[in-house]
Amino acid sequence: MTRTLFRNCRVWDGSGAQAFPADVLIEGERIRTVAKDRGQLDPTGADIVDANGMTLMPGLVEGHAHITFINAARGTDIGDTPPEEHTLIAARSARLLLDHGFTSAYSAASAKLRIDVVIRNAIEAGELQGPRLRACGPEITVTGGLGDERRVHQIRESFAIVGDGPDEITRLARLCVREGVDSIKLNISGDDHTRTGDLPRTVMSEAEILAGVTAAHAFGRKVNAHCRASESVKRAVRCGVDVIYHCEHADEEALDLLESVKDRVFIGPAIGLLHAAVHEAPEGAIPRGIRHGIELGLAAASRSYPEMKKRGIKVVIGGDYGFARTPHGDNARDIGHFVNYLGYSPSEALVCATQNGAALMGIQAGQVREGYLADLLLVDGDPVADVSILRHKDRLVAIMKGGEAYKLDRTRLQSQPMRAAE
Repeated sequence: MTRTLFRNCRVWDGSGAQAFPADVLIEGERIRTVAKDRGQLDPTGADIVDANGMTLMPGLVEGHAHITFINAARGTDIGDTPPEEHTLIAARSARLLLDHGFTSAYSAASAKLRIDVVIRNAIEAGELQGPRLRACGPEITVTGGLGDERRVHQIRESFAIVGDGPDEITRLARLCVREGVDSIKLNISGDDHTRTGDLPRTVMSEAEILAGVTAAHAFGRKVNAHCRASESVKRAVRCGVDVIYHCEHADEEALDLLESVKDRVFIGPAIGLLHAAVHEAPEGAIPRGIRHGIELGLAAASRSYPEMKKRGIKVVIGGDYGFARTPHGDNARDIGHFVNYLGYSPSEALVCATQNGAALMGIQAGQVREGYLADLLLVDGDPVADVSILRHKDRLVAIMKGGEAYKLDRTRLQSQPMRAAE
């Protein structure tokens, strides 16, 4: 059994408590000991890593992953990409996530039916480098819903598969399950990106939602849902959806419903794409109506998520990375969005990025705690003082997944001035 001993660490353990100095012993794939009484652990047979006062913390979890999205400007760009090239792109994106400290990723949808499944299987078999992955099927939408790019005169694919009525939704959910997914995705509402600037609309009927949930749960699979409109959130809760994304327009009744299922349901705001569109798109690049709708969504998220935090609702990071304005690799930026827009302290946002994400994944990880999986980062700096350092992969001196060092920059450790972990 392999052993690794991190000495002279400053441990931020993922609980939300203040960091503390400690030595941490890893045996096999798990954390054996977290010793605040430093210098006492038996180093026999261990690979000793002097952390030099750097921060040891849990690996990050991307809670709204789209590794199959290709940094495209339009949904049809995703649909136009052939499956062979698409699979290679997804493999590179998975490795890029791990390079940036994401040791786990919960997929919010795959652009094509089996790509998430193939990448997950290859990672688990040790054939590809990437985070632990929970695979999803494509987004299941209705005619005219988000992801339906077809026209009467032109059939063109996007990132969704289309079905109407409970029977078709049931068939599509079962199809995804048959092909090996861990979850399905239902697009219950539209988006903020309407040309008129209207608020998002709820377009999937309760009967259709219930059909998809029933089919997925019968096979023991989770159900994710795209829900911007308040009514879509309510329908998702009433029908038993497990993971509800966006939710920014949730009214008081919707918030009450979310609170009533807070022990079961996870929420993900995914405002990274909204932020990029409002604050970084060149002037005139986005039509006025679309921009207005996005601005309304970002403002609504800034109102609703502080309220969710007060109510103890479990929230995960993940901001729709994989589009032209939110490229893969910058996923940790979402932690800063939680601080800047959603009312979270840096430590609270980091809990969402670690402990909450691991709970969503269904794994014993997300904390530097004895018995937990050794999915860990050694960070040059204090991420609680400045969450933005996690965006820079050169600040990640070590990345460990399941007790194996994916990255360990010993040259960087040896070149740093000696400092005590305080």
